[in-house]
Amino acid sequence: MRKSHPVRRAVLAGAATVSGIVLLLSLKPASDPGSAQAAGGQLPPAAAGQAPQGGVNGAVTGDAAQTQYGPVQVRVTMSNGKITKAEAVQTPKGGQSDQITANAVPRLNQAAVAAQSADIDAVSGATYTSAGYKKSLQSALDKAKASAGAAQGGGAGAARTVTGDVAQTQYGPVQVRITVAGGKITKAEAVQAPKGGRSDQITSSSVPRLNQAAVATGTAQIDSVSGATYTSAGYKKSLQSALDKAPAGGGSSQAAGEGGGREQTGTGTFTGGVAQTEYGPVQVRITVAGGKITKAEAVQAPKGGRSDQITSGSVPRLNQAAVATGTAQIDSVSGATYTSAGYKKSLQSALDQAGG
Repeated sequence: MRKSHPVRRAVLAGAATVSGIVLLLSLKPASDPGSAQAAGGQLPPAAAGQAPQGGVNGAVTGDAAQTQYGPVQVRVTMSNGKITKAEAVQTPKGGQSDQITANAVPRLNQAAVAAQSADIDAVSGATYTSAGYKKSLQSALDKAKASAGAAQGGGAGAARTVTGDVAQTQYGPVQVRITVAGGKITKAEAVQAPKGGRSDQITSSSVPRLNQAAVATGTAQIDSVSGATYTSAGYKKSLQSALDKAPAGGGSSQAAGEGGGREQTGTGTFTGGVAQTEYGPVQVRITVAGGKITKAEAVQAPKGGRSDQITSGSVPRLNQAAVATGTAQIDSVSGATYTSAGYKKSLQSALDQAGG
């Protein structure tokens, strides 16, 4: 039996080692995700539901989400496509709801900013509030994403979806969403309408006709449906709010670039979110021209009993103060603390929409 020479064994082992190293080097990818990112490459896009990336700036208010204990509505402030602030502009209130809201909402706000999405954990003991919060938060993110998409690729005919503010009626809230393209309403729908008992029949009969009328006329100057007076009035009010928010020319980025867009020129009518107070809702609409408030009015204010007197005495003074200062940093009217606070909150919401 032949014995292997030691020198020969060393040569063969060395050759095998070199071959192995060459093979490993040939299999190693040219770059990995970490190196690509360091070199300025892009990672895969974020999952759906996360805050849209693409330079979205400003405040965006989600649709009100109805829960068993009351509505929840979330507003997010975006900077360069990221959530920098989250707040609940409507929450359940009264009785135990006050305590639950005070405990849950701050934690949900923090979670929204931390997660940069609506995929956040519910707060223990606040299941309904958490679910409503996440639903409204997702709505706000959807709106921000649509706005970013329109800004990046929208031509003169780019479609945009705009949701009006909630209009409270004697039988329940009404809220309208419209799709605008080329400066015309192409679709209208009620995302909230009175329900329960006879309201179901009235809603199913009147809302489709109101939707058709909105598309046909392209305005909120539509006829009320017979037998649905309150629903019709709420529909028209929310529709007008949506039209106020819709940019001139259907959201054309071309028009904005030429100085024809309201957001660029600071001109237009903007309706703030509804601010709930102890005595009823307050909602403010402002007209802005040249970046200044030229008119302010309360489209909703507490009413009934002594509230009528307080409203008539305070609201005109608040309107004047808003025009005079051009901000929401106005003094409360003596004897109308709650109305003043709600007015300023809704006024700030309108200013956020106007970009001010």
